[in-house]
Amino acid sequence: MKVILAGYNVDSEVIDDLKKKFPHREDVTPETLSASYARISRDPRPANELRAVARKEVEKARRSNRKIIFKMGHHSVAEHAVFNFDIIGVSRLALEEIEKFRLCSYTEKSQRYISLTDDFVIPDEIKTSGQENLFVRTIKSQNALYHKLFKRLRPYFFEKNKEMAADPKKQSILEGWAKEDARYVASLATEGQLGMTVNARNLEFMIRRFASTKLAELKEFNQKIYNLAKEVAPSIIIFTEAHDFDTKTYEEIEKKAQALLELEGKNTQLVSLVDHTPDADTKLAASLLHSSSSLPYAECIRNARRLRPEDKKELLELAFKHMEFYDFPLREFEYVSLTYDLVISASCFAQLKRHRMATLTAQDYNPGLGVTVPPSLQEIGARKEFMEIIDETNRVCSLLKEKTDCGAEYVLTNAHRRRVLLKVNARELYHISRLREDATAQWDIREVAGEISRLAREVMPLTCLLVGGKDAYPGMYEEIFGRPPKLFPPE
Repeated sequence: MKVILAGYNVDSEVIDDLKKKFPHREDVTPETLSASYARISRDPRPANELRAVARKEVEKARRSNRKIIFKMGHHSVAEHAVFNFDIIGVSRLALEEIEKFRLCSYTEKSQRYISLTDDFVIPDEIKTSGQENLFVRTIKSQNALYHKLFKRLRPYFFEKNKEMAADPKKQSILEGWAKEDARYVASLATEGQLGMTVNARNLEFMIRRFASTKLAELKEFNQKIYNLAKEVAPSIIIFTEAHDFDTKTYEEIEKKAQALLELEGKNTQLVSLVDHTPDADTKLAASLLHSSSSLPYAECIRNARRLRPEDKKELLELAFKHMEFYDFPLREFEYVSLTYDLVISASCFAQLKRHRMATLTAQDYNPGLGVTVPPSLQEIGARKEFMEIIDETNRVCSLLKEKTDCGAEYVLTNAHRRRVLLKVNARELYHISRLREDATAQWDIREVAGEISRLAREVMPLTCLLVGGKDAYPGMYEEIFGRPPKLFPPE
């Protein structure tokens, strides 16, 4: 066996330095990796030799990429080319759209850990509407209250948690709590930044999808990433034009839906379980039997239905016996699923959207769904002034909607809510629960995740035996197995 490190991410300034020292080199491009790996299926030479050939013949490699991707339809070869983007000065609203693409990697500036300044995006739609002054005045009022709330919340959390406050190492946690509650009044226009890693296939998909966007900010972003990628790797960024599927599908469905739906009443229950795999514990048991035997699934499900409750429980417990809090459950847990209708704040959604292996679709932000108010604001007597800003924000948003086709939602805050449909298999449920129910998780997402888990336990109790936050895991494990879990690495 031979394993060769064929390449790795390199900072663009290092690459620029290489180009300056060797201006005639044409092989400083990820296209050669795509071309060489594409040849593996039909060329018997070792992969490292194929890479050497591609580096020597870059134009030939590019022609090969175009033929394989465009004419033969083998788009997967483009996945071997990887790009890293610094995305700076983009609104929180735009970042939500950018982070929808599930097979990319993102690390975002956190409003929980970093104090906000007064930087915000003024969208072109607002500038051309004649309402820029109103928009800016509203955002500045929100930001002024953010700073005011942070100054009041910091001593509140220090006083409420005196033991933590006495430890200098934990004071940053308390400051973070003050920041995360103050930010509920900050707008979706607030500037953020993002580190994004994406392979060429998914980058091309992102560019094509954003070619149909209505928001000017996303159009600008799209043109910038396209220009940067095309300059480096022209042969693997090919299908980039807008097309009817992206441009018209949702628009036409929305028009038809308006004619079909009876818009009477509004269910504002925050977490509702609307669908789930029936008899999930039995089906999980059948999946485990299937993986551990030579029987067809139909026989496994018949056997699982005949199991005594204690035998079924013992079988499922074996799936957890050697699991630590950081382990994913077995893949068989993906055969059972749950679907939730959620009404959540922008702050909560910003965290939920990171679970990209779940299926997540969202309606527009809707002031009619109310807002999520941090309990701390009530306790410091700031709820009234918070709601005054919210009421003014709603008035301005309504006015902006009259003046613009899109873009009014930029003025809405992290407290504003949207309705979300979330589908998770049981394996992903564990991932969400471990992170978002943990004591260190932010309170808003922790409450939502806790209710998601509670409802799941009602319909699939054995499947959810160890659902819970990282902090609760040792206790849950000991209750089931009569001993604490092994700790790795040992303390």
